[in-house]
Amino acid sequence: MQNEVVFLHGWGMNKAVWQLCEATLQSEVPYTLKAINLPGFGGSSSAAGSYIFEKNAELIAEQLSCQSVVVGWSLGGLFALYLAKHFPEKVSKVILVASTPLFAEKFNWPGIAPKVLNNFATQLTTNTGKTIERFLAIQAMGSEHARDDIKQLRTLLGQLPQAEDKALSGGLTILETVDLRDMFVEIKQPISGIFGRLDSLVPHAAIDQMHQLNPKFESHVLPKASHAPFISHKDTFISLLKSII
Repeated sequence: MQNEVVFLHGWGMNKAVWQLCEATLQSEVPYTLKAINLPGFGGSSSAAGSYIFEKNAELIAEQLSCQSVVVGWSLGGLFALYLAKHFPEKVSKVILVASTPLFAEKFNWPGIAPKVLNNFATQLTTNTGKTIERFLAIQAMGSEHARDDIKQLRTLLGQLPQAEDKALSGGLTILETVDLRDMFVEIKQPISGIFGRLDSLVPHAAIDQMHQLNPKFESHVLPKASHAPFISHKDTFISLLKSII
């Protein structure tokens, strides 16, 4: 029997972004809800040395109860998939939110253009705050109330300490290099996804590719949402999440 529903945030963010969803969901589902900071974000510590994907995934695994449903947004989705494969006793189900097993554009795989990620990495070395602001804007791009979405994310983000520099740069490297497509095929637990049709970071065509990789994958697309559907369309998102959990 599943124990907890665990929420993982995306790059540059922290666990506070899930507060509004948690507050609403807690009274509507019979499970314990828990949001976790990715290592190095929101005041949490990352693994010693360079920011290595696998080492930091292990730190997250230590915080999971057995048979947890893991909800991973964006970068958090990559960690969720890795945890399901390598710590199967900890994960009963994966729910991706605006997340794919590969974020970078490759041959026959739609994704984020390499120059976009490179520009973020370059800007990060000179102005962290401006880089985060730019990322907030891109996440909300396309949403019918983008300005409000950005304001809400910024307010939530400001509740906890800023991320470690190495977590920010390492997180971008993960988005640029980590390819879990083979893992996406091999994972035995159910995988579902909630996406925004207007997401500029996760192209709609990538969702079709995910279905081709794993025919058991189930996706739900919010037609007017962008990269943060749990912010822009909270009620619809929560209804979907409840039906999947």
